[in-house]
Amino acid sequence: MPTAESRSLKRIAIGSDHAGFELKAHLIVVLEQLGYRVEDYGTHSADATDYPHICASVARAVRDTKADVGVVLGGSGQGEQIAANKVRGVRAALCNDTWLAEMARSHNDANVLSMGGRVVTNELAELIVKKFLETQFEGGRHARRVGQLNEIEVEESLRNER
Repeated sequence: MPTAESRSLKRIAIGSDHAGFELKAHLIVVLEQLGYRVEDYGTHSADATDYPHICASVARAVRDTKADVGVVLGGSGQGEQIAANKVRGVRAALCNDTWLAEMARSHNDANVLSMGGRVVTNELAELIVKKFLETQFEGGRHARRVGQLNEIEVEESLRNER
């Protein structure tokens, strides 16, 4: 399996709510063993907490190039994905299997991975994260579509400023 040194993605921002806390702790160990630099944006316990600000912090780290990619975790991963996608420039994808992780990166150039700690096992989550990290964006016709997504984001941003 490729290590972080053999690929361009080396810095990972990660965050979770209480429902994703145990999975996050597991993934941090796995990712660090693979040579990635992991920045933990919280939560730091299994005590109940709200996820939006944590996921936004992970997404901002990616947007601001403090991390190459982000990982957000919750019970289902759905709300975490939505929260991360509120940050301009972020393309967060909910991937609870490896095929979705591959498609999110290769076709959508996703830069934040979301998963549900109540949906995937630790072992499956490891496979999903590895697939997400090792898959490159294909470009081509997909670049045109990602560009169109970016245009919509800019249009909506300008519309909201009025």
